[in-house]
Amino acid sequence: IEHGEAPEIAAEKGGREVALPVLADTLSTIVVFFPVVFLYGVSRYLFTALALAVALAMLASYFVAMTVMPLFCAKFIRRRVAAHELGFEGAKPEDHQGFNGWFNRRFEQMLDLYEHLLSKTLVRPLVTVLVILGGFLVSLSLFPQLGVAYFPRTDPGQFVVNLKAPTGTHIDGTEKAVEHVERIIREVVAPEDLRMVVANIGITTDFSALYTPNAGPHTAFVQVSLNEHHRVDSYEYMRRVRERLRREMPHVSAYFQSGGLVDAVLNLGLPAPIDIQVSGSNLEAAYATAAEIARKARALPGISDVLIPQDMDYPSLALEVDRVRASDLGLTQKEVVGNVITAISSDQMIAPSFWVDPKTGVDYLLTVQYPEEYVKTMEDLRAIPLRAAGRTNSTRLDAVSRVSHIHSPTEVDHYQLRRVVDVFVSPEGEDLGHSLQAVRKIIAETKAPEGVRITVRGVVEGMEASFRSFGLGLLLSVLLVYLILVAQFRSFLDPLLILLAVPTGLTGALITFHLTGTTLNIMSLMGIVMMVGIVVSNSILIVEFTHRLIEDGKTLREAVSLACRVRLRPVLMTSLATLIGLLPMALKLGVGTEAYAPLALAIIGGLGVSVVLTVFIVPAAFLLVHRGRHSHDQSSATATVSGAST
Repeated sequence: IEHGEAPEIAAEKGGREVALPVLADTLSTIVVFFPVVFLYGVSRYLFTALALAVALAMLASYFVAMTVMPLFCAKFIRRRVAAHELGFEGAKPEDHQGFNGWFNRRFEQMLDLYEHLLSKTLVRPLVTVLVILGGFLVSLSLFPQLGVAYFPRTDPGQFVVNLKAPTGTHIDGTEKAVEHVERIIREVVAPEDLRMVVANIGITTDFSALYTPNAGPHTAFVQVSLNEHHRVDSYEYMRRVRERLRREMPHVSAYFQSGGLVDAVLNLGLPAPIDIQVSGSNLEAAYATAAEIARKARALPGISDVLIPQDMDYPSLALEVDRVRASDLGLTQKEVVGNVITAISSDQMIAPSFWVDPKTGVDYLLTVQYPEEYVKTMEDLRAIPLRAAGRTNSTRLDAVSRVSHIHSPTEVDHYQLRRVVDVFVSPEGEDLGHSLQAVRKIIAETKAPEGVRITVRGVVEGMEASFRSFGLGLLLSVLLVYLILVAQFRSFLDPLLILLAVPTGLTGALITFHLTGTTLNIMSLMGIVMMVGIVVSNSILIVEFTHRLIEDGKTLREAVSLACRVRLRPVLMTSLATLIGLLPMALKLGVGTEAYAPLALAIIGGLGVSVVLTVFIVPAAFLLVHRGRHSHDQSSATATVSGAST
């Protein structure tokens, strides 16, 4: 239209002109999602739907852009902007009023400034390329300083405090400790933020013991639920409560969990992201090794909680049955033990009975148990009557057995049939990588006894596997984009020039992560993979239009300068549209957007820096690479013309 063409003809020419570069751009954005098939575990399920949605949306967008948009442009767009403002030769100035004219004049000034800077860089293209790539290499120094996590930390709106009093504490003492903890929680958490506090103390001897983390009367957990619109973050409340507990209740071990579903899934059901498992047939040796590791882990910086859920010194009673004496009285060892269990708890676990109401059909569990006041002392226990089946006379428990005090484990956990002692380690913040390195250093320095093995489980297994798959995915993404561009441009060299936008994008992403304190996680890595497909679109526009101008008879230098000037507007328009669309996600303005903020920051930082640097490094590299070839082509053309004239 600015060249004086009719809107219908201009729409057709414009669509035909950008059809191939936009197709290359679309395919490049789609193909970066192909490596999703190589992802591991949770990452694969998280991003499969995202990849499919983006691919279908991009294909639909390309179809609309190549069919519907030219029609709309022909019908609704008329010539408004002076051609001289866009830098076309031979155009005459016109007067313009309003915001349109003001904006275009300012944009023209920016184009003049950009063209001036570009001309400076094109004088020494090699220096320009080396400086920008040098900046990329320098930015790689930020990589070791970044935190590493599996998934971005989100506010679950609740937290759980696991408590463990000294082994042997009566349940009444544990209850008093829990009351103190509840009082601290109500003092720390603002009343308008607190929704509910629920405590669970000790265990029972029925099936409900399977569903509680408590291991005895000295253990408990307190679950705190916050209101939906709480002002203070759940992790901040956890930090404040932790400090109060360490100061006021040093004799009680406390371990904090977020209580969120996301953490539970990522941790594979474990209460901590790092689970150091010490396994071996000798449980005492394994526990001693675990205790040494826990002591060293508590001294590490950046570690908030360390807990060994098992105890080896739980006060217990050992019942040794004299089988010969019991047999003389007509008793078996099983009958003796069954009588003891029935007396101190009930027969629910050994001989459950049910009665069905004939009127309603409802079944009721019937159990037998001694009254509590009957068994209060060791003497009462030894005096429990025993009677064999078919005999009228009874005997006492101490007549056929000996009861003694011992210490035993509160629980014995197994992993793949091996006895294990767990050491749960939780970092203070979101950074899991540096804490994991420190823990592994401790493990390497710990001399385990013979037969004892130390392994690390938890979220770190999935995190490391996902990171390896993302690394492979990033390499495959770049390779697939390159192959598509090779087919598009029918050149092995031009795609390499286009891919120079990738290092500039990585530079921006690393700088953004460093400035915002964002960790490297599966969301930020996915953002980097998506950014690769987005940033190359700007290079495609510049390289494709430069070749078009050269074919139209422009010199190499003129073609590079004019292509950059003309394509700067669409480059800025598409980039700004992407940045503005991702801004609410990056600012965490919506509910649950904390999880997707790293993805948005990776694209915003990478694309923002890439836009600024790509419009300099790509034309400089293009001029540097094609300068010799173009000069040779011009010399050949001149010689041919001279020969024809002769």
